[in-house]
Amino acid sequence: MKHEYSIAIIGATGNAGHKTLQILEERNFPVFSVHLVASAGSVGKEMSFRNHTLKVQHFSDIDFSGIRLVFFCGGNALAQQYICDVTKKGCVVVDKSSYFRLDPKVPLVIPEVNGDVLQKGAPLGIVSTPNCVATPLIMTLEALSHIASPKRAVVSTYQSVSGAGRRAIDELYIQTKSLLGGGGTVAAEIFPKRIAHNVIPVIGDILGNGITEEEEKISFEVCKVLKSDVKIAVTCVRVPVFIGHCMSVACEFKGPVSENDAFEVLENLDGIICLDRRDNGGVFATPIDVQNEDAVYVSRIRRDHSVKNGLIYWIASDNLRKGAALNSVQIAEEMIRRDPSLALFQRRNRLLSKHALFR
Repeated sequence: MKHEYSIAIIGATGNAGHKTLQILEERNFPVFSVHLVASAGSVGKEMSFRNHTLKVQHFSDIDFSGIRLVFFCGGNALAQQYICDVTKKGCVVVDKSSYFRLDPKVPLVIPEVNGDVLQKGAPLGIVSTPNCVATPLIMTLEALSHIASPKRAVVSTYQSVSGAGRRAIDELYIQTKSLLGGGGTVAAEIFPKRIAHNVIPVIGDILGNGITEEEEKISFEVCKVLKSDVKIAVTCVRVPVFIGHCMSVACEFKGPVSENDAFEVLENLDGIICLDRRDNGGVFATPIDVQNEDAVYVSRIRRDHSVKNGLIYWIASDNLRKGAALNSVQIAEEMIRRDPSLALFQRRNRLLSKHALFR
C-alpha cells in the first residue's frame, strides 16, 4: 500500500521553507496535501506546488490534528512557541531551528552519516537537522574517520547572506546597487555592519567567552552527530555572497592520512563530490559552482605539514539545500523508509512527564 502524507511547512515563505517546498516537488515526495504556514504578514501569499497554487495561512488557522508531518523552517523563538503544541496533535516534526538540536531526546540527523539513529524513533516527536555549516563539515569528518579518527579541526567559514534570511539577501542587493550606482552607503539593518564589499567576522551574538552562538553550535553539533570528542575551533565569517557557504578546514588526526586516501574516502561517501585538480591553474569549487547542487563539494585537499598527521581542505555547498531543506526532506524520506506509518516518530506522552518543555 502506497502511503501519502498530509504535510505542513511552517516558515514557508522564508528561504528554507521555500526551498523545502521546491525539493519536495523535485524528489516526488509522497504528498497527499500541503499546508503552507507563515507569519501574519505573509498570509494570503501564493506559492506553486505541482502545478497547483497554494495560499499561505496563519498558524492559528491550521488544524494540525489532520497533519502527519511538519517541516519547521522558522527560528528558535517560533520553535519554542509552536513545536510542542504541534507534536501534541500527533504530528511528526523535522526541525531546522537550533532550539532542540542538543536535547538528548532529539535525534540530530544527517542521513548519510547517522541515519541509523532513527531506528529508535523520536520520543519527543521531533527530529532535528544540523546547522548549515555543521552538516557539510560533519560529512567530511565522518568520511575521513574511516582512515583515522579526527583529533582537532580548525575551521574558518565563509557564509553567504542567505543563511540570515530573505531580508539579508535584500540588504546585500540594495547596498551593492547603491554603492555601484554612486548613491553612497545604505544603513545596515540585518547585519552589524555594511555587508556589501565587506566581510563580517561575527555571526550570532558574542558570548561571554568570546565565541559566537554560531561557532558554539557548530562545535557541539559535530560532537553530537559523530559521537566524538573531536576538538573544533571555529571562526564564522559572513561574506557578500548571496547563496553558498564555504569553509577552510585544517584537521589533525590520531593517525596518518594521505591525500590519496582522503580523496578516495571522501568520494565514497554519498553526497560528497571531490573537485580538486592542480594543473592549469587548479580546479576547485566556489559558491557559484554549487548553487542548486545537492552535493557537498570538497577541493584543495593537501597535507598540513605544521602537524604530524594533518590535512587541509576546502568545502563548498549550497546552504539552502544540503545545509537546510534537502537534509530535512532526506530525514523525512529515511523515517518513511523505516516506518511508513511514522508511528515510531510520534511523541510518546508516557515518557515525557519529566521533560520540562512538555509539562
